[in-house]
Amino acid sequence: MNAELSKKYNQLKNELKKIDSAVVAFSGGIDSALVLKVAHDVLGEKIVAATADSPSLPRRELEETKKIAKQIGAKHIVISTEETKNENYLRNPSNRCYYCKSELYTKLKEVSKELEIKTIINGTNLDDLGDYRPGLKAAEENKVISPLRDAKLTKNEVRELAKYLGLEIWDKPSSPCLSSRIPYGQKITMKKLSMIEEAENFIKVLGIKELRVRHFGGTARIEVNEKDKATINDNFSSIEKKFNEIGFSKIETANFKSGALNLIINVRAEN
Repeated sequence: MNAELSKKYNQLKNELKKIDSAVVAFSGGIDSALVLKVAHDVLGEKIVAATADSPSLPRRELEETKKIAKQIGAKHIVISTEETKNENYLRNPSNRCYYCKSELYTKLKEVSKELEIKTIINGTNLDDLGDYRPGLKAAEENKVISPLRDAKLTKNEVRELAKYLGLEIWDKPSSPCLSSRIPYGQKITMKKLSMIEEAENFIKVLGIKELRVRHFGGTARIEVNEKDKATINDNFSSIEKKFNEIGFSKIETANFKSGALNLIINVRAEN
């Protein structure tokens, strides 16, 4: 670990030492996993990981959260959130994440009150501040603490530190909720979420770890990295058959880019 990262790691531990106890908003991604790991190292049993479960969370990811929390040794609870019953969320506006995170933090405040824990912390890192993330507003409104951001840790530094600390998922690709595969303005339905999850699961069985299946009505757009395109091409007939069974009549392929649908929002904001 270089001197700069070592300094930030110490700052992260110091930020967490200021907290007596906390509920960690634990999605199973590398950011919240690092927060959980270091918080548990510093505060032990005073830390509780809480994962929000809803139709927008892939079952694979839910099982992953249980596995990671167990490896860390942290107490882990799964709570049900109801953002998919909120019409504001289902309309899928550009600030959809605000409604999701508001629901999450409302439920986590109930959990923290029940457990007599004052603080809620999340995995927001420094780089997140430069992207379009309306969920940050919900975190601010609910006084959620972001220790990675406060320690000025970037995404690459999060991964480097996670690797140093022995977290197996240090190189895990980002995996936002299933709703993020549906273009803004197109209504979110449980059927669409189910189609996306089943389609992505099928592709992942082929050994592709980083991908998105975007839902454009009857069209599925499979986004993968350049190195994985050969796998898609070699298995296209079986993919087409499966996707037709799922309910997609047409398949497109494109280069993978995390947050691709946010690019439209950012361009509009600049113009």
